[in-house]
Amino acid sequence: MRKRILLLEDEQAIADTLIYALQSEGFEVRHVRLVGEALKAWEDEPPDLAVLDVGLPDGSGLDVCRAIRKTSELPIIFLSARHEEIDRVLGLELGADDYVVKPFSPREVVARVRAILRRSGSIGGPPAPVPGPDALVLDEAAQRIACMGSVLALTRYEFQLLATLMRRPERIFSRSELMDLVWGGAADTSDRTVDAHVKLVRAKLRDRGLREDVIQTHRNMGYSIRRTG
Repeated sequence: MRKRILLLEDEQAIADTLIYALQSEGFEVRHVRLVGEALKAWEDEPPDLAVLDVGLPDGSGLDVCRAIRKTSELPIIFLSARHEEIDRVLGLELGADDYVVKPFSPREVVARVRAILRRSGSIGGPPAPVPGPDALVLDEAAQRIACMGSVLALTRYEFQLLATLMRRPERIFSRSELMDLVWGGAADTSDRTVDAHVKLVRAKLRDRGLREDVIQTHRNMGYSIRRTG
């Protein structure tokens, strides 16, 4: 069965390029232009992933994300002309899985869609490993991390952050090291970016029932992760 993508984008030229790119890769696309239409489409026929523009005539894709997150862990990618760090952090804190700044390559967006669906277990890949109680398991081949017996729904940067820490348990990584290793020198990253993502990852681990705070903060030094399992 083809995976369904909900596309919320009011600029027809951008929408057309994304629709073509997604359909060429075998996805089914439902395109809407307004916040109200997106919410109705989501309720009528829940998609497998939503691509939401931030700036819209009747509101923002952020509003749609807030509504969805009340009841669903649906994978979400934001599209925006806003490139400031605060906008990206806000989108991620609301629960988005990725944030793409315009102008962008449609093929890059498709690649991100596929990666997020693969990490969430919606397409392809071998079964996720099943960890024991109070354990985290990193599956490098499938690009997944399991916690308490289920795969975590992580954004690209959340996955890279947690995986980086898990590869070297007990090793303290400074914030600048994590920015280099996880964000790869991306513009507009800062200590706040790292701290915000650590906060999001900790929340997802708690949601899976991992009560122990395995990600440790070392004052004026950085972060490390305890061994689990």
